[in-house]
Amino acid sequence: MYFGSYEHTLDEKNRLLIPKKLKEGLKENAFLYILKGFESCLAVYNQDEFDKLIKQSESISFNKKNSRDYLRLMLSSVTELNIDKVGRIQLPQQLINKFQISRNVIIIGVYDHFEIWDKTKYEEYQSEANERFEQIAESLEKENV
Repeated sequence: MYFGSYEHTLDEKNRLLIPKKLKEGLKENAFLYILKGFESCLAVYNQDEFDKLIKQSESISFNKKNSRDYLRLMLSSVTELNIDKVGRIQLPQQLINKFQISRNVIIIGVYDHFEIWDKTKYEEYQSEANERFEQIAESLEKENV
């Protein structure tokens, strides 16, 4: 399970050091899968969680336009990444450009994956969401009744 938030900086080659807490449980020579997340972040999954995500997506009907759009956008954004000996991943320039990721990033753990956010975008998102935190919690309570 991933949780917590970590501030990091991409180096000149767009490499990002994965926080030690997030590397725990990763197999040696493991791949990570990075793809389009929600609210303009990048979502990163280990092999097991990525396999679950793919399994879930197989149940989505391709006969509906929203389903096709979601599957196409999600699956076309997937990139397989190696973790180097130092514990870094190299973010492809294409993803950095597309998601407007600056050198300063925030990495947050979200249960089965972690997300990479441009620091400024995450601070804006967090500020807006924090203002509604109680309302969000209350609406979730109603949904689960």
